[in-house]
Amino acid sequence: MAVRAIHTPLLLCTMALLLTGLVSPSTAGLSLDTVREFLTREEDTIVFSLIERAKYPLNRPAYAPLHFGAGAGAEPDRHLNASFAELFIRESEAVQSKAGRYQSLQEIPFFAYRVPFTLAPLYNFTRDLYPAAAFVNVNDAIWSMYFNELLPLLAKNGDDGNYAVTADADLACLQVLSRRINYGRYVAEVKFRGDQQTYTSLIQAKDRDALMKLLTSEAQEDVVKRRVEKKAIVFGQSITLDGPIQTDVNNSSQANFKVDPSVVYKLYDQWVIPLTKQVEVEYLLHRLD
Repeated sequence: MAVRAIHTPLLLCTMALLLTGLVSPSTAGLSLDTVREFLTREEDTIVFSLIERAKYPLNRPAYAPLHFGAGAGAEPDRHLNASFAELFIRESEAVQSKAGRYQSLQEIPFFAYRVPFTLAPLYNFTRDLYPAAAFVNVNDAIWSMYFNELLPLLAKNGDDGNYAVTADADLACLQVLSRRINYGRYVAEVKFRGDQQTYTSLIQAKDRDALMKLLTSEAQEDVVKRRVEKKAIVFGQSITLDGPIQTDVNNSSQANFKVDPSVVYKLYDQWVIPLTKQVEVEYLLHRLD
């Protein structure tokens, strides 16, 4: 049996008020311009989230399995060996689900929930996604990438015992990465609407390679990678009243930055952009279902 947090009605109501502000705005007026603006703004949130997580050491005990006894004759449960970080994220998402976070299709939980009601005021989010393709997401890949690849690059070795705030910072990183990468569904929808004839023929042929090629703009991807690296430089430096603002990573040691700008560049180069395009291709392959 999985560990569950006990929430009083008062706590749930309080959390609902706090968390309703976490739900992303609707995608009214979906267009290439609104898509670009959304993705650019998400860069800021990603960089700030990484800076916040880099403030804490790796804190390995937070990721070690917690072995809970199931009792004699009990059925095995994979959640019994979950880490503290996983349990923290699971329970946090459960509360946020009750608070209506996942009413918006932009938000996809890492753990599935069946919540019959929400404490948040109902809102009529626009449904710009094609229903048969809206389910597409790569949250499993994001989870694996974050804990196995990115986190060791982001956090220094060490243990300060702040496991709750560390896991909370992990959750913030995971949620914004999920929202940014899975927004590829909206990117694909806009591109499909802009050239239905070309995309329809490739979708009917199930030509993944041709779809990937059509979706790829290496020049634009290079702009994005260099821009997020620059944001990490600007956002990640200590500001003084009389000191200069650095805008070039070559002008200073990486030790002066709160998060290594090269890690942010690598995040987009190796994971964010490729995974986003994977989402776009998968969405398009279901666009005519």
